[in-house]
Parts: sequence; C-alpha cells; structure tokens
Amino acid sequence: MEMEMAASHAVGKMLSDAIFGASAAAKAATAKHGAAKVTNATIGAIIDEQERLACIPTMEKVFRSLPMTDIIDYAPIAGLPDYLNTVIELTFADQRPDGYFASVATAGGTGAVHHAIANYSEIGDEVLTSDWYWGPYAALCREGGRSLATYQLFDEQQNFNIRAFGEKVKSLLSKQNSLLIIINTPAHNPTGYSLSEDDWKQVLDVCKQEAKSGSKKISILVDIAYIDYAGEKNAARKFMKQFGGLPDNIFIMFAFSMSKGYTMYGQRTGAIIGLSANKNVVDEFAQLAKFSSRATWSNINRGAMTVLTKIQQDATLLAQFEKEREELYQTIRKRGAIFMEEAEACKLNALPYKAGFFISVPAPDPGAVCDKLHDDLIFAVPLKKGVRIAVCAVPIAKMHGMAEKIKKAQDALK
Repeated sequence: MEMEMAASHAVGKMLSDAIFGASAAAKAATAKHGAAKVTNATIGAIIDEQERLACIPTMEKVFRSLPMTDIIDYAPIAGLPDYLNTVIELTFADQRPDGYFASVATAGGTGAVHHAIANYSEIGDEVLTSDWYWGPYAALCREGGRSLATYQLFDEQQNFNIRAFGEKVKSLLSKQNSLLIIINTPAHNPTGYSLSEDDWKQVLDVCKQEAKSGSKKISILVDIAYIDYAGEKNAARKFMKQFGGLPDNIFIMFAFSMSKGYTMYGQRTGAIIGLSANKNVVDEFAQLAKFSSRATWSNINRGAMTVLTKIQQDATLLAQFEKEREELYQTIRKRGAIFMEEAEACKLNALPYKAGFFISVPAPDPGAVCDKLHDDLIFAVPLKKGVRIAVCAVPIAKMHGMAEKIKKAQDALK
C-alpha cells in the first residue's frame, strides 16, 4: 500500500501544464532539426524576428542602472508608494472612472488573481470565467478550496455570448451569496478577443440586475495582462469608464502585470487595483490584499517596481520606452493579420482575434491536431477546446502558410 503524508485536501494535486509540455517538444525538435526548420508557436512571450526573447531596450537600460540597494533591499508589503500610485494611472490612462481606488503590489498578474480568489469568493464556491480561459485560473481556484465554472464565450456567430453569461451568473447566484467573475480582456488569452463597450454594458446590466436586491455580492476581476498590446491606450481602456458609480455590492478589481508590457516576465511584478463607489469597500480591499501578500510571498521585487516608476517619471525615457513597445506591438499585429487573412482564405475557423499574444482554433481533438502538426515541425498548444497559436512568438516569415497547414492537419484527422 502506498503511503500518503499529504493533508486530505492536497492529495492528488499534480501540475500538468500543456504549455510547458508543448514547449519541451518544440525544443527537442529544434535540437534535432535546427531552429530554422522549426516553428515554435508555444511560447507566451514576445520573440523577435531573429527568434530571440525580446526585451524593451529602455527597460533594460533603466534596470541595469539601478543602485544595488534598489535590487536587493526589501520593499514594503503593499509595494512602493510611487509604484502603487503609478499603476493606478497606468491601468486607466485618461479613462479613469468615478470612484475610490487602492492598489497593492502582487507577484505578477497571477498574484492579483490569487488575491481576488482568496478574498472575494467563499471557500467551496465556484468562480466564473469563460470556457476559453488561461489554465492556471483553475489551479488557483483549486489551491484555495474553490472550483472554476465556465460559460460559453462565443455564440453561433462568434460574438460575445451574453445570454450564456447571464444564465450562468443567475444560476450560480441562486446557490451562492457571492460571486467572483474573472474576465480577461482586452486581448484575451488564449483567443485574442476583446470585449467591446457594448459587451461590457451588457455584462454590467446582468450584474446590476442580479445585485438589485442587495442580498448578493458580485466582484469582477478584469485581467488586463495584455492591455499594452491591445491598441491605442485610451481606446483600449474606454470601457473602464462604465465602472463608475456602480452599486456598492458590485466591486471591480484589475489584475495589472509588468510581465508583458515591460518584458519583465521573470521579475514577477504586478498589482491588484480595487475600484468602488464606496470608500469603505476600497479601504477593506487594501487591508485584505496586504494581509494576503504577507501570508504568501511577503513582499515583491523592489527593483522592478523602481524601473516602472523611473520610466514613468521621466518624460524622455517614457517617450522612448513607448516607442520601443509600440514597435513590438506592430510586429505582433502584422503576424496576427497574416494568420487571420490566410485562415479566411483556406476556410480555417479561427476564433475572432482583436489583438494580443494568441489566436485559437477550435478542434474536436486538439491533441491530435497538435501531434499531426509535428509532421510539419509546427508546435502549438493543445487546449480543452482547440489549438492555441502564440503569434507573439512566431516570426513573420514562419507565420506564412501556418493556417493552411493547421487546416490540412484538421482535415487529415476527419
């Protein structure tokens, strides 16, 4: 008989990550066949046209210029004060809604998701997100004694499925007194979809209706990890104005990340921002998030927080930084456009892509499609509902022809 020492709630936990598995297969093929012959569409980071991990030069310059004390010293549990103020400014740009705000530093955007689940969902309850979602949401829920429920993201016309969303919110609130909803937009991972202003109006109308009695509490976490690659900054944030003046029992949070927007993936620096028309709700939020930080990672990367504030406080640095990041964004846009145009030409059903790092293609057997693509030395990530293509990682030359090869792989499996 095998001995188990783990606590009962921990038995059976095992990390199985399709992304890292696909990435390992791509690396093995590269070692065997050479990088020129392999298309690695598994990496969730920006790879430049020379197939190197991209780094925004101004960020690197500022990071390398930091005094050693800014790199090795502890930061306050809540985060550096200048950083906390700046992330609120960056989150909203010129689209700040009416209300009260607070921010607390987190270990990347993942840390923000953790804090939202820990403090705004009940143990044993279900947290709601779309059926196309970033896999770690489910792991974060399970780790905290919750589970993840989903609604169908797209309707038959591949528009946002407000009916499915509304039905699921109503269903969950019929058996729970509170509900945390995670919405990853704009530039959703893994589809590249962005909710429109009208989509958001309908989402909030559903929430207002369910919150009308005052007996239910609804919290929405907007995961904006990819917002810096979603278009002009104020256009991409225009929907945020709708969050002003909401009822006190509808609370809005944002998961801010430095990973993508600053190409600082491994520095694990982010923030959770809270917004409410009620000051007491925001004050409570700040205390809860600080407590959760102390109880998990304690404090986060002082150096990365300092990089962000130094760039934002220097007009010359900021202008150069934004120019360099815009170049990365335009490169990703070109890659995505190539894939979507060729997908349409060969009648490959790709989900509606607006912006961001990823495009997804529905498939009845995603694993089999990905395995078949290995014949062409193309490596993508099999998800539950389809195949994820990391357009952030595939140079323009290799993007040509990929959609057609995916279509052929699907057809060969019919």
